[in-house]
Amino acid sequence: MESMWIRILVSLFLLASHAAALDVTTQADAFVQAFVTQKRFQGSVLVAREGKPLFRKSYGLANVEWDAANTPDTKFRLGSISKQFTAVLILQLAEQGKLKLEDSVRKYYPDGPASWDAVTIHHLLSHQSGIPSYTELPGFFRKLAGTARTPAEIVQLTQDKPLEFDPGTKYKYDNTGYVLLGYVIEKVSGRSYEEQLQKAILEPVGMKDTGFDHYETILRHRAEGYQYAKGELARAQFLDMSLPHAAGSLYSTVDDLVKWDDALYGTKVLSEASKDKAWKENRNRYGYGWVMGTRHGKSTIEHGGGINGFNTMLIRVPSEKLVAVALSNVNTQAVGAIADGLLGMALGKTVEPPRQRVRIGLLPEQMKPFEGVYVGQGTLKMTVTLEGDHLRVQATGQGPAQALPMSPTRFFNDQANAELEFEKDGSGFTLYQGGAARKFRRE
Repeated sequence: MESMWIRILVSLFLLASHAAALDVTTQADAFVQAFVTQKRFQGSVLVAREGKPLFRKSYGLANVEWDAANTPDTKFRLGSISKQFTAVLILQLAEQGKLKLEDSVRKYYPDGPASWDAVTIHHLLSHQSGIPSYTELPGFFRKLAGTARTPAEIVQLTQDKPLEFDPGTKYKYDNTGYVLLGYVIEKVSGRSYEEQLQKAILEPVGMKDTGFDHYETILRHRAEGYQYAKGELARAQFLDMSLPHAAGSLYSTVDDLVKWDDALYGTKVLSEASKDKAWKENRNRYGYGWVMGTRHGKSTIEHGGGINGFNTMLIRVPSEKLVAVALSNVNTQAVGAIADGLLGMALGKTVEPPRQRVRIGLLPEQMKPFEGVYVGQGTLKMTVTLEGDHLRVQATGQGPAQALPMSPTRFFNDQANAELEFEKDGSGFTLYQGGAARKFRRE
């Protein structure tokens, strides 16, 4: 009799677990589909616990011209998620005694100016070097994005410019710094960045669908990159993949990134001591190639990526052995909201679907008073300018974004799932995003 009750209880538990899984699947599909319907996403998503998918699905087209659907096997460019792989390669070389994090970058790149003597490997990893980022050069994407360059030639684009601050005193996101790290990896290892990545990470972890993207290579299941132009898909501007290099040139799949997440729990790629360094908060909660965050009351280790035609997000919740991945082959900031929502569902939270916001028309003179520079927490600044029939908003170290009017004082950006509410007197605004409300005051 006792064994019968045990069998019944086990059966009920399995049924309940199955029902919960079905519930997550149904909620997750409807949630992601809402972004697709609103023309804010196409790509692949996955949320997994202990390496086992709870929800895994693809949406939209990998190639619009050929009507080829995205699948979980589709390879997407990762953009800045690549930085965590670069950071791991550096830490591996440090473990092997081939470099020190306290070393000056000029030890490996002596062509740098004397002002770089104080710039260390640690500063490059944590975006505290003060070296200007080449991607912020005026007209970079319009004028220079189609020309192949070596890592040294990329660094030379900004090496003659003065440091933006004394190394170690501030934070500013810096793609030049991570290209420099790629250069260091090549100097120290004696291999190309791509070869070292393959030998030291991808082969040991079994990531067969991840690599350094080359435009000319025939790559099975590669997604084309797109952007929305007046509500319709258009090809993204060409970018020679030598340019992002160690700052953003990798491609991968949702399944391979779950393998990556799993490998980070052991010591297959990094020692525990090195992981502690990688995930130690520096300025702006940035570690080495990862950002330390909090979502749904849980500590996270995460990073997003953005590159021509692609946006990506990877969020890890170590305490729950959870990981959420959203890879999109259309430029959209919705990947952050999607990955966050999938995590919330996996944690048993109720997650609201995205709202369809309605744009209204405002006269330029109604929006002109909101122009200015606004200061938030820490060093974050937002520059607001009038651009035709909408506002243009640009945060420190980030590209510009549209803010479309939904009321005389409230503006939105669907891609970022964000809203700005301005004070009527123009003295400040509140940014609503990701369930948080952040205040900004006019400088």
